[in-house]
Amino acid sequence: MSLRAYVKTAAAEALCRTGADRLWRVPAPERALVLGYHQVVEDGTRAGSSVPAMTIRTSTLERQLDELGRCFRFVTLDELAAGLESGLTAGRPVVAVTFDDGYRDVYEHALPLLRRKGIPGAVFVVTDLVGTEGLLRHDRLYLLLSRAFAQPPAARSRLGHVLRGLGWRVPILEGGEDGPPGNAYGALRALLEAAPAAHLERLMDELVRVVGPFEPRPELQVLDWDMVRALHRAGFTVGSHTCTHVLLTREGPERVRIELAASRRRLEGELGSPIRHLAYPDGRFDEAVIGAAADAGYAFAYTTCQHRDRRRPLLTISRRLLWEDSCRAAGGGFSPSL
Repeated sequence: MSLRAYVKTAAAEALCRTGADRLWRVPAPERALVLGYHQVVEDGTRAGSSVPAMTIRTSTLERQLDELGRCFRFVTLDELAAGLESGLTAGRPVVAVTFDDGYRDVYEHALPLLRRKGIPGAVFVVTDLVGTEGLLRHDRLYLLLSRAFAQPPAARSRLGHVLRGLGWRVPILEGGEDGPPGNAYGALRALLEAAPAAHLERLMDELVRVVGPFEPRPELQVLDWDMVRALHRAGFTVGSHTCTHVLLTREGPERVRIELAASRRRLEGELGSPIRHLAYPDGRFDEAVIGAAADAGYAFAYTTCQHRDRRRPLLTISRRLLWEDSCRAAGGGFSPSL
């Protein structure tokens, strides 16, 4: 743990001991909190294949939920949204639990846990991948980058040549004879920031030529439609996470329109229910994306930013993303300060 992380965690623990953390854990004025998770795993053995900050153990998730239950009332997204529309100004603050990307372990691990505790949940799915063996783009890219950074320095330097050949300049990936600096996760973030989906697909084709393909990763597979329907029947809210998990702010208007409208249409066809909720991939939005979400028929959309659009606040609802280390104490144990 870095010094900065240690100090931040220690400060959070001090707040918790004094009760002051209750003040910032409840957003004003709505007194509502939306949490976002990704993968739910039984143990930590999958760390090598999963993107950092996207996994949480079932036992840790349970402890987080127990801690939240001391202060919050768990609600569905529809209940939370209704409260946001009417204004939540009194009573016990509420929290909604959501899962992004539609990983299969939401059905395998999160559903049984939430059902046992009587907690409602929501899942945002990437519709083009549901029922396939394909992996999410960021997972594929991370696996390839991990292979690249595991290569000897001379071999790693080829990654920089590949990028220059594609006409890109990404500082974290530019290196000399020692190869690109940084690590696979830093490279992943830089690339997702730099390029639209079509360019990333080209890059991955080139990476396969440089480092070879990665082994099948069944632990990264997403839900099939039977699982999505089972979650829906169990009371989960099912929402859209677009068709292919593109970062909408990096795409043109027509691609954005298709990603939003087609995913909603597919979900409604499979579930036979209106789809009102959308989670922007990586929380990214701008004015054009908000307008496209409204045009596609979504009533509520969720981001990871703390600011909201004043004109369309229900299409820019903030969430707090949590993972395994979100509640790690300075000494390495569990901290109730979320």
